[in-house]
Amino acid sequence: MTERLFHVAAVPFEAARRVSVLPAGHRSRRLHGHGFVARVRAELPAAWAPFPGGETEALTRALKGCVEPLDYSDLNGHLPVPTDENLARWVRGRLAVPGIDTVGVQSTLDQGADLDGAEQVQVWRRFRFEAAHRLPNVPEGHPCGRMHGHGFEVILHAKQDLAGADMGIDFDRLQAIWAPVHAELDLACLNEVAGLENPTSEMLARWIWERVQPVLPALSCVTVFETQTAGCHYDGQHYRIWKEQRFESAVRLVRAPVDHPRRRLHGHSYLLRLHLTAPLDEVLGWTVDYGDVKVLFRPVYDRLDHHRLDELPRLRHPDPANLLLWIREEVAAVLPQLDRIDLHETRGCGAILCWSELGPTLPL
Repeated sequence: MTERLFHVAAVPFEAARRVSVLPAGHRSRRLHGHGFVARVRAELPAAWAPFPGGETEALTRALKGCVEPLDYSDLNGHLPVPTDENLARWVRGRLAVPGIDTVGVQSTLDQGADLDGAEQVQVWRRFRFEAAHRLPNVPEGHPCGRMHGHGFEVILHAKQDLAGADMGIDFDRLQAIWAPVHAELDLACLNEVAGLENPTSEMLARWIWERVQPVLPALSCVTVFETQTAGCHYDGQHYRIWKEQRFESAVRLVRAPVDHPRRRLHGHSYLLRLHLTAPLDEVLGWTVDYGDVKVLFRPVYDRLDHHRLDELPRLRHPDPANLLLWIREEVAAVLPQLDRIDLHETRGCGAILCWSELGPTLPL
């Protein structure tokens, strides 16, 4: 697939709303409030930003200006039915940015909606359960062969054509669908659950898909967080795992204007997420071992962490887009399954490089 470069931005805002289209007696028909996050993902044209390397900052500034009227306001004064889906429409219609791919509105830590330009919406909700497991088929001495436990997180994504509707599937409907699955998994040993004798992230994602999809035909993806830094997406056919790492680095953007603060030496706590797609190993029950990804990436990580990025050999410029291209080139030989890399300078703000036939999945 052709390589695609996206820039992403996220901006929080606080607001109140009533959602009158919900059934009588629903709590969200009352005036209430949220700490919202608006998100945008865009394929920006060359020379759109004020200077090369300033794309993330410019996109964030544009999104902030767009949602500023919503901050500390009654959303019903801006649009009659302020669902997450309609708020995403409102932002998309007013955001003066070329190449927009998706606009998302997250109303709580655990739920939101991502809207594309064709009125296709991904409604998602996050759930949690606590469980023990061990992986019985790993090599001797592998830590996952010992019985241990996780606070798992699961996101159910439902994709629908809004076709002008105010909202897609109700978040409460997702909660009701999840409830019997939660009852089987929470405070259990996963190895003792029928069908999860080898409970890898991949096997767990497929197990959940097989129970949810028959009652939720709009289900488009199951996301399983085994830890806060590693997990798996499953869409009924493909498995895509990710491994997340953070590094602390200094940077100086020499292409910024002379009086711009980014031309000075500064720094970020970067978030890096490596995505890999590969066939399932039917014996091990995984596609790629998370631990192997970390080990194979370590030589590159060591050149990034606690260093000046503008002094890296062969890196043309240390902005997120060029850094992604550099990372891809540096790890291509050892991680051939890699097909997407995310790099955030600050929370939700950075760039995505994707070259998979699956395209970019939703932000995590």
